[in-house]
Amino acid sequence: MKRIGFYSGSFDPVTNGHTDVIARAARMVDTLVIGIGVHPGKTPLFSTDEKVAMLESETAPISKFTGCRIEIVTFDDLTVDAAREVDATLIFRGLRDGTDLDYEMQMAGMNGAMAKDIDTVFLPASPEVRHITATLVRQIAAMGGNVSAFVSRDVGRRLKAKTAKKK
Repeated sequence: MKRIGFYSGSFDPVTNGHTDVIARAARMVDTLVIGIGVHPGKTPLFSTDEKVAMLESETAPISKFTGCRIEIVTFDDLTVDAAREVDATLIFRGLRDGTDLDYEMQMAGMNGAMAKDIDTVFLPASPEVRHITATLVRQIAAMGGNVSAFVSRDVGRRLKAKTAKKK
């Protein structure tokens, strides 16, 4: 039986924190499906196609190193339903701090009530990426700050091009 995991987020942009969770989750499953949540009410900095391209670029070396097949999908329904659609039995969630834990525990409880066959696995962020949030990265980039400690060189380049257009 192949083990399939699901990791979701907005990935706007993909940060080193996201890739930390992806790399660690990829060591635990045969296939890791990354779900980009698409919500019509939100106005992201990057388009869905740009997010897919970033994730493909960022995850290719992880897939090669771990031997895990990594797929990228989009979804606009509940995470648990999107996980079920790809036959995932695990949902991975990254935790930065106690606030994340409180929220994620509630989500895991709700997801568990809706899908008893899908477990949630919490991965505490590695110390060097624990402080990174995509929201803060976008804000720093928009103000012309250096984001190289928080995102890959490619994502940093994309952020710079995107935020330069908005000025």
